[in-house]
Amino acid sequence: MGQLVSDVTKVLDYNNSKKSAENQRQKILSEIAANENVKTNLIKKVLSEQRAKYGATGNTGSSLSENAVLKRLRDETSQPYDEKKKASIEQIKKIKVKKPNLIKTWLSKIENIPG
Repeated sequence: MGQLVSDVTKVLDYNNSKKSAENQRQKILSEIAANENVKTNLIKKVLSEQRAKYGATGNTGSSLSENAVLKRLRDETSQPYDEKKKASIEQIKKIKVKKPNLIKTWLSKIENIPG
């Protein structure tokens, strides 16, 4: 009877661990999505401010240097968010749950039975 309780407990613990791991993954994915929205809004804001400055100085949108500056600003603004996204993806990869092998456990118990 004790072995059965132990096995059922292992299965229930595994199911709880699996649910917990999935919740952690979902939380990280939600954070990634929120960061992407923040990044997009920040980039739009920075680019619109820079375009306004260029417009105030009389430069047009066809200027090659303006495009280079805007690209640099976009890259600089998104860099911290991209690094955070990579770190979050690494966290997701590290979340693992070990599945119990009940057959192996049972076989090892059978070997211990005197007979």
